[in-house]
Amino acid sequence: MKQQDFEQQHDAFWSRFEALLAELDGQRPVAQIKAPMGYGAFPQAYRQVCHHLALARERQYASYLIARLERLVLDGHQHLYRARGVFGSQLLQFVVIDFPALVRAEARLFWLAAALLYLPALLMGLALQYAPHLIYTLLDHTMLASIESMYDPNVAHVGRARQSDGDFLMFGYYIKNNIGIGFQTFAGGLLYGLGSVFYLVYNGLFMGGVAGHLSRIGSGATFYPFVVGHGAFELTAIVLSGAAGLKLGLALLAPGNQTRLAALRAAAQVSIRLVYGVVGMLLIAAFIEAFWSSSQALPPAVKYSVGALLWLGVSAYFVFSGRGRAA
Repeated sequence: MKQQDFEQQHDAFWSRFEALLAELDGQRPVAQIKAPMGYGAFPQAYRQVCHHLALARERQYASYLIARLERLVLDGHQHLYRARGVFGSQLLQFVVIDFPALVRAEARLFWLAAALLYLPALLMGLALQYAPHLIYTLLDHTMLASIESMYDPNVAHVGRARQSDGDFLMFGYYIKNNIGIGFQTFAGGLLYGLGSVFYLVYNGLFMGGVAGHLSRIGSGATFYPFVVGHGAFELTAIVLSGAAGLKLGLALLAPGNQTRLAALRAAAQVSIRLVYGVVGMLLIAAFIEAFWSSSQALPPAVKYSVGALLWLGVSAYFVFSGRGRAA
């Protein structure tokens, strides 16, 4: 392709890209450009300009054209690198400041969700010590036998149904399982909060049922060291998922002076930010569960000690981190 044809074909695109760079620099474009390029198109446009520069060099076009394209590529690269840096700083601010401050702002829903999860667990765990047959209201014989084998004190890796599964495979499984539970608990809030209440209570009953049954048959010494580490992140994340779902449900039940749709949209802006943090906590929980909790090589005393530190760390994070800053 001749240089003249090449320039005519792409000049409008380069001008729009130049205008976008000027806007990103906080400057006004020199001239009004038809069909301005949106910010979302920047990465793809940058790659296209890089391709045009490579073609211009390969075809040995005039130096002024190559210089123009080199300037566009250089400026585009700086903005792309800056955008990544901004994302990193925003992520850090969310983790250190915004997320814990947001949880404190929704403390009432947090404690309500915690009660809906932990109280049924406690009651079921205690009830099983006096009425062991209640476990069959939650689990059938096959499922119960599988759980008993997973927490057998003689296995090399507890918490697994198949000993051939490696740590990385189980890491993926735990991610899928944990995020699935969290999403169900959150999305259930769209049923006027009833779905979130149901999943919190059900998971509490299941958790208490498993803990109570394993304690009764003598497998508690295997079960509790397994859950104490990742439980700090996983259980707190489930409570937060429930709080986010209850936020949606309350907006539908009591929209106030707003329409239900407007109230739901406002609540969703808060709930989605909670869910962002929940996903991060569930990823951490899955990592600990796969690579730490399941190992039998570590003595229970070490697991209990580390677990206690993790629970204290998570509690301190939500109590103190981001103090004095708006969510």
